[in-house]
Amino acid sequence: MVMNSQSLSKEQVLIVGCGDIGQRLAQCLPQDTYEVTGLRRTPSEDTAFLHYQACDVTDSQQLAQVLQHNFDVVVVTMTPSERSDAGYERAYVQTCQNLVTALRAQAQKSPLLVFVSSSAVYGQMDASWVDEASPTLPDGFSGKRLLEAEALIKNSGFAYTIVRFSGIYGPNRNRLIEQVRQAKASASTHFTNRIHADDCARSLAHLIELHRQGKPIAPLYLASDSSPAPMLEVVTWLAEQMGVENFLSDAATNERGNKRCSNQRLLDSGFEFRYPSFKDGYAELI
Repeated sequence: MVMNSQSLSKEQVLIVGCGDIGQRLAQCLPQDTYEVTGLRRTPSEDTAFLHYQACDVTDSQQLAQVLQHNFDVVVVTMTPSERSDAGYERAYVQTCQNLVTALRAQAQKSPLLVFVSSSAVYGQMDASWVDEASPTLPDGFSGKRLLEAEALIKNSGFAYTIVRFSGIYGPNRNRLIEQVRQAKASASTHFTNRIHADDCARSLAHLIELHRQGKPIAPLYLASDSSPAPMLEVVTWLAEQMGVENFLSDAATNERGNKRCSNQRLLDSGFEFRYPSFKDGYAELI
């Protein structure tokens, strides 16, 4: 990576595991203020707002080489190659361990670490509200591995913030819409929580900008929209909008967990949701 005097005057942002959310984040960061590099095993073509670099982030040597350059912000937003304990261990725990080890070995300025986590770390099943102070006792491997990765970031010695997203939906994330269309939707009355992909990216950009301005940011945020709702309510509304009469399936499995995610800390930071409810976001998709 070659940096000229113009690029060095900008905030240098590295997105580790730069998939959909990373690309959206890069678009949210003003080009006159930020220069963004995205790491992927197989890079896409560069865009006006994002330069890609090939890197297997689970390879400690490859990642260490990238980190020889100065970055002001390092965002970790990974997608496991498989939904298994081993897949999550590689994507989250191993990546964070490699990242922290490499950064500690560099005699350069310390970046802000932004780790994208998930509300899967909460195991509540009683429809209670959860926030950043709620107990994290996940039953599944995904939540457990994410907590391991979070601990590595917390104990890294670097400035950091962790953002726990609830269920992400948006363009190319149409699972519920397809379930309704195919009569495979669940009649579960368990509460579900979601956030539009655009608001995921916008919330990350919001926190990064606050940090650049020297304003305090919390070490942990729970990022979810403002309308937790029972699954049955969500799929019924979707069916009504699409004119689908038969949309439920007795064979559909209930959603994992039964909790309501509070976004109050994120709102208190000054963030405004573009899609504060599932109705606002899904209305555009359908």
